[in-house]
Amino acid sequence: MEYGAGYKKRLLKHLMGFITEERKTRFSEVIQNRTRHISIVLEDIYQPHNASAVLRTCDLTGIQDVHIIENKNEYNINPEVALGSSKWLSLKKYNDGENNTISAINALKDNGYKIVATTPHKQSYDLTDIPLDNKLAIIFGTELTGISDIAINESDSFLRIPMYGFTESYNISVSAALTLYTLSQRLRSSEINWRLNESDKTDILLEWSRNSVSRSEVVEKHFRDMNS
Repeated sequence: MEYGAGYKKRLLKHLMGFITEERKTRFSEVIQNRTRHISIVLEDIYQPHNASAVLRTCDLTGIQDVHIIENKNEYNINPEVALGSSKWLSLKKYNDGENNTISAINALKDNGYKIVATTPHKQSYDLTDIPLDNKLAIIFGTELTGISDIAINESDSFLRIPMYGFTESYNISVSAALTLYTLSQRLRSSEINWRLNESDKTDILLEWSRNSVSRSEVVEKHFRDMNS
């Protein structure tokens, strides 16, 4: 059920009443550094420790949204690696169609994202020169086969990470860490309006509060009944 902005703000205030002052302060600090200007897309990742390490990196670099494409492989989180980071992120899965890659890319394009494939290409951008003016959705693929041909064909541009050794590629967790750290630092030092709008802040804080309050669904139902 969709609720209006006013209701959401009242519900958030109610849930915050069950949260410690220390955690509320932490919420306030972290939400100021969250962004949806850059989003991550994971296509058919099958190694749980690498997938979970990417989530941890997203949280630590302030990336809020992770789009998960499940065509052949189901995305599993390793809690020992993710260290609880998944509950602070907005995860969107695409797994109910014949071509989930197309579904994910179309949804992102409809929301104003430019699709960037992380793959060597003759016209690839480097981490230091890819334009950040538009919102970017950066696709990472499996270590074995990389990004699918469909994702490559549907991408707006390509991104490479320089390598100077004999090995052909970084693993996905390292690739994501290098990419997100570099791009998030560039974004924060730019004049681009990368911060969340007030509506997004409210929605995300609501989810964080629900994940922090014991039996939050009962608390929320009681609040809803009182305000119906």
